[in-house]
Amino acid sequence: MDKLKQMESFVLVTAKGSLTAAAQVEGVAPAVMGRRLDALEARLGVKLMLRTTRRLTLTPEGQAFLEDCQRLITALADAEAAVSAGGLKASGHLRVTAPAGFGRRHVAPLVPGFLAEHAELSLSLNLSDRVVDIVHEGFDCAVRVGDLPDSSLVSTRLADNRRLCVGAPGYLKRAGTPKHPDELARHACLTLSSEASQTRGWAFQIDGAVQHLRLSARLDCSDGQVLHDWCVAGLGLAWRSTWEVEADIAAGRLISVLDGFAAAPNGIYAVFPQSRHLPLRVRLWVEHLRGHYGRADYWRG
Repeated sequence: MDKLKQMESFVLVTAKGSLTAAAQVEGVAPAVMGRRLDALEARLGVKLMLRTTRRLTLTPEGQAFLEDCQRLITALADAEAAVSAGGLKASGHLRVTAPAGFGRRHVAPLVPGFLAEHAELSLSLNLSDRVVDIVHEGFDCAVRVGDLPDSSLVSTRLADNRRLCVGAPGYLKRAGTPKHPDELARHACLTLSSEASQTRGWAFQIDGAVQHLRLSARLDCSDGQVLHDWCVAGLGLAWRSTWEVEADIAAGRLISVLDGFAAAPNGIYAVFPQSRHLPLRVRLWVEHLRGHYGRADYWRG
């Protein structure tokens, strides 16, 4: 019996949840699917799945083997697509996660164009300001902004991300404009309380070295958009990314301060699980993002 067919049947049965449902997809009898699974387990010498009349449950060995099978089947499909007539074609489902604010502005708007170019792909987008565990939660790719913690994940830099200290004209008229980062201690600073961002503090270049200031705040919030709105409303100073505040600065709603102490930009990254070979759908998605983020006019727009 063909080894690949056994693996494909195992993946299909797991996805459909029953031999009968998987058999209907393939147009064969449930007994045929059962024989394929029996032959696979006999060949491997392990039990992959516990089967009862009501449900199928993967064993620990079955769960590990399922992930390997999915990668192998995807890699084979990608290899065939890469040499097929008409060039690169990707199929399947892509699961992406991104920070909520950045994702709304700079990830979600790029999805329709990507799917228009790749008609056989579908995509799920998760927007969250928590650090999503992409391995255990089953995501193919994460878009992350800022410093990346050390991890076993693989990342590629898509663009620079510059941070600015900003305040509304009304607030600066009332409280004064800080001339040095040390003066921030006596200002109303609006800080992000989310675990996902700014955990090291606001970064400034002071006396030739980057220093992170952990500022106490009367107002903090876990949502960056709320901080942005509070800042525009004149409630205090905020440390925000250029992608979020450039339009407000251009319109005069916000003013950038302490520019002479600005730290070097961090990055906007695509992050994915450790893998020797990325699925074609992920590679195409990353290149799609890079093609937009790499253009200076994109950020001005």
